Amino acid sequence: MADNLPSEFEVVVVGTGLPESIVAAACARSGQRVLHVDSRNYYGGNWASFSFSGLLSWIKENQQKTDLSDECEDWRKLILEDEEAIPLSRKDKTIQHVEDFCFGDQDSAEGVEEAGALPKLPVFRASGAQGVSPALETECPAVESPCPGTESREPEQGMGTEPAGAMEPAGATEGSGAGPTPASESSPDESTPQLEQTEAAPSGSSTQEPKKITYSQIVREGRRFNIDLVSKLLYSRGLLIDLLIKSNVSRYAEFKNATRILAFQEGKVEQVPCSRADVFNSKQLTMVEKRMLMKFLTFCLDYEQHPEEYQDHEGSTFAQFLQTRKLTPSLQHFILHSIAMVSETQCRTLEGLQATKKFLQCLGRYGNTPFLFPLYGQGEIPQCFCRLCAVFGGIYCLRHAVRCLVVDKASGRCKAIVDHFGQRISAKYFIVEDSYLSEGTCTNVCYRQISRAVLITDQSVLNTDSEQQVSILTVPPVELGKPAVCVIELCSSTMTCMKGTYLVHLTCPSTQTAREDLEPVVQKLFNLTAEKETENEELEKPRVLWAVYFNMRDSSGAERNSYDGLPSNVYVCSGPDSALGNDCAVKQAESIFQEMFPTEEFCPPPPNPEDIIYDENELEPEESGISNSAEAKPKSSAEESSSGEGASVTKE
Repeated sequence: MADNLPSEFEVVVVGTGLPESIVAAACARSGQRVLHVDSRNYYGGNWASFSFSGLLSWIKENQQKTDLSDECEDWRKLILEDEEAIPLSRKDKTIQHVEDFCFGDQDSAEGVEEAGALPKLPVFRASGAQGVSPALETECPAVESPCPGTESREPEQGMGTEPAGAMEPAGATEGSGAGPTPASESSPDESTPQLEQTEAAPSGSSTQEPKKITYSQIVREGRRFNIDLVSKLLYSRGLLIDLLIKSNVSRYAEFKNATRILAFQEGKVEQVPCSRADVFNSKQLTMVEKRMLMKFLTFCLDYEQHPEEYQDHEGSTFAQFLQTRKLTPSLQHFILHSIAMVSETQCRTLEGLQATKKFLQCLGRYGNTPFLFPLYGQGEIPQCFCRLCAVFGGIYCLRHAVRCLVVDKASGRCKAIVDHFGQRISAKYFIVEDSYLSEGTCTNVCYRQISRAVLITDQSVLNTDSEQQVSILTVPPVELGKPAVCVIELCSSTMTCMKGTYLVHLTCPSTQTAREDLEPVVQKLFNLTAEKETENEELEKPRVLWAVYFNMRDSSGAERNSYDGLPSNVYVCSGPDSALGNDCAVKQAESIFQEMFPTEEFCPPPPNPEDIIYDENELEPEESGISNSAEAKPKSSAEESSSGEGASVTKE
């Protein structure tokens, strides 16, 4: 079925991670013909989200040691004498040291099937490469196939796909039967993402909540989980939110406020006051501390105007600078770990002031914290940009492997790819995600590693009147030389876990394996046994029901010239970095696009259908006498795409 693919494009993109998806959307939006392929059977690469069963399949796949070196290489016969091939990797080696643990009765889940799952067939469905359509094979993030990832379906070309955030997860219809209820919190002059603030629909018909969540329940309700491989939040004034608003991609997603900033101090978790109202309403700060904190935060907002305050400390760490500001140890801890969220030993004064200012500038745009979280998980964001690309004619193929890049010896430029069907596809530019490059190409690349853990727990790290909280907590280094650990706790109303549970993500730069880096923090915050640790419910830690640890490659710091033998028209996109935000991915995507098309605007707003002027020649003869009304105009693909229901962000 590969003959259905055109043989020529302007841009070929390999990999569907966030940077690649943004580049693909920008190219299609500027009128380029785009082919976007991925050898995986799900969108997002290492930015993806999985249901519980999908994540178990992903874990099993990454724990297997498979050697693909003996596979047939018939594609080499297609390389001509005046050409050379750059083979691409067939095995994703970006994930290591995967360890998963069940802290309950795992045997009780034997024979338990996922609610609403499709019946398992003896023959797998046809691959995404066989059903190629110029429109995107859209995917509901909560509908998972038995393999890692999700089932795909193909809309008609040019039709607006149903927004990712507006999709109701399969098996959830016994609840309210409607999608999440949006609630705006922005000021009148701000563009407003839809913010989810209602509780998720009940996970079963029974109104009585079970006292204890079992592993079999997690398996049965597995489709209610949307578990991110990479844990991030969106700064409300960050580059990604600005791009979502500018390009109108935000209409494909919905968001929820991160409701709490937490701190871990003296063995206790407590909430950090960060807005003016929070500071003055805080009961944990004295009046003197409130004045100290407000004075320092006011200084940070315009610190550039007062260089005399910090010039003498530019060579010092931010932690040392805070000690000179007459702040109490408690306030220093809040500012360093929960507001600036920087390293105590490595961050310099200016870097810390910049981080604090960024935090403060993001306050109040959409809520009392600087952060938003996309409903159904971070994996929705790459899909949103893929949908924009599809609306403007991009062609998408999942399960479509690329064997090599074909380079013209005379010019030194890449001229084509050869796919796993043996088809040559020509293009002017090629974007390849780092994990697809072979070890030979990456010999001189120095990679960092990210340590990740994902936990399913039975209660929040800080219980309050409301169970529906999205919290971010930075745990200081357990010992000297160790990094701080970022903890993000998600509730069921984020549509990432079943009701009665919490999904907890832990992330830090790696120094050892993920389990060695993160387990000490997990032990401080959570109970890893099935029994209660204390009879005092207020001191009782949340119980971990299930956990997975893994290391993920961080290629964000790799320089282009460190890749061996790449032609000038081949661009490399990195995987996720360890930072909390997404600025690195957006900057990288914009930089690549501007190098390819320096005269084009990066992801401009889609045209307003009412402003499109049509030539008379474009009208059918029988329409020539019809008045030039909105009803008489042919519908543009952009207009069609905006006709679907769901969240949208509009400039007022």
